[in-house]
Amino acid sequence: MLDLNQILSAFLVLFAVIDVIGAAPLIINIKEKTGDINAGLATLVTSLIMISFLFLGESLLKFIGVDVGSFAVAGSILMAFIAFEMILGVQIFKDEDVDQATASIVPLAFPLLAGAGSLTTILSIRAEYEMLNIIVAIVLNMIVVFVVLRYLYLVERVLGPTGIRVLKKVFGIILLAIAVKLFSSNAALLFSAS
Repeated sequence: MLDLNQILSAFLVLFAVIDVIGAAPLIINIKEKTGDINAGLATLVTSLIMISFLFLGESLLKFIGVDVGSFAVAGSILMAFIAFEMILGVQIFKDEDVDQATASIVPLAFPLLAGAGSLTTILSIRAEYEMLNIIVAIVLNMIVVFVVLRYLYLVERVLGPTGIRVLKKVFGIILLAIAVKLFSSNAALLFSAS
């Protein structure tokens, strides 16, 4: 049954974790490397990953012998490498043959938008909210994601090249801090379990 309070609460939690607005400098960086991004494809793939993970995530992780904590630690390490690229202005990931469609899926849809943080959050809120309400919250977030990706050029125009460079460094540090937090909170559980 649809519950507006659950939908709003799940929407806000996912919105904060996905953080498509905060990720704008990184998305602009991906766009600069590939020439463009496909907003529709990135949104569709992100939606499919999130909804699939809502239903199959825990079972899939158990099947391959990975717990949620290990998944979150792996995602945090990948996020840290992306943050280092943004902060230091170096290229860690080789992307000589990455085209717009590929970049719209990796790294944009996964792991940037549907990354370890958002997928772990989906597993967590599944215990609190009904599936239908979570699906509606995911769809609403995907509408926001599509609008931001589709009109990214407005963000670029307003900020200009200098503003984008400054924001890239700032959000690189924020992304690194999120990666450290995600790593430390889950690594502690991993090491205490062994």
